Amino acid sequence: MDENPDVTTPLFDTIDRQHAHLPASSRRNLVKGTAAAIGGLGLMGLATGTAQAQKSDSVNTPETISAVAATAEVLATIVNTVGPEKLGDQLDATTRLNIQAAAQQEKNHYELLTSDAVGGKAVTTTIYVPDEVFASKENLLKTLVVGDQIFINAYLLATTVFARQGDLMGSRFARYTAEIMATEAVHRALALQSLGQLGNDRVYAKFTQKEEVQGLLTSNFKGFSKITNAVGLLEAAGFGFGKPGSKPGQAYDYAEVSARTPTVPGVNTIEIA
Repeated sequence: MDENPDVTTPLFDTIDRQHAHLPASSRRNLVKGTAAAIGGLGLMGLATGTAQAQKSDSVNTPETISAVAATAEVLATIVNTVGPEKLGDQLDATTRLNIQAAAQQEKNHYELLTSDAVGGKAVTTTIYVPDEVFASKENLLKTLVVGDQIFINAYLLATTVFARQGDLMGSRFARYTAEIMATEAVHRALALQSLGQLGNDRVYAKFTQKEEVQGLLTSNFKGFSKITNAVGLLEAAGFGFGKPGSKPGQAYDYAEVSARTPTVPGVNTIEIA
């Protein structure tokens, strides 16, 4: 499958298009803010793939994959925990419980990825979340659809990389990431269903294929085959990792938020085999 040679170009185009109502100078500042955020993480070269030394195989190391995945789970735990707190009765009872269960599951994923068994380490545990994410039920659910698809893509990539190692540890980690990916696919389906859309809309979990769901940040863009592109996509959505993102937002600390992440009755298969 074809790979996006430069994920940042369509991302910046999307930012410009989605803020077409703003003056050109404001749109340029948003694009510059996203570029600065990605560059500040030292990932611009990795995300664009322009440097010959930064090919997919050199970027997709187990260490980098584990770090990006752990950081993504920090973000997911925070958004799924804070979302129901902020929106309250705007969420129907089923949607609220599903999101709270997702928060518990993302927290569990983070704990697995950073355990001695896996050895991952998050790049940061402070995430700046755009205020708009918690402004409405629709915004939160669309953010979850996009975020969960990014995680699905990342974990499919991780499964491929770990399986290629050809040893017992690699095959075990590949199974871990496949099991996590399956849960992220459920999260995405439930968020779509709560938006009144078809939840089980995929024949196959999307990897590098084009996003066919419309009205999303990533609509019509292909998936990625470099793990660091996951960071670029989240940055383009306005999230900041350890520093303010490209949109107005608030900093949330994982330790503080995860301490109040709910435990939902009925969630099972908590220990991985």
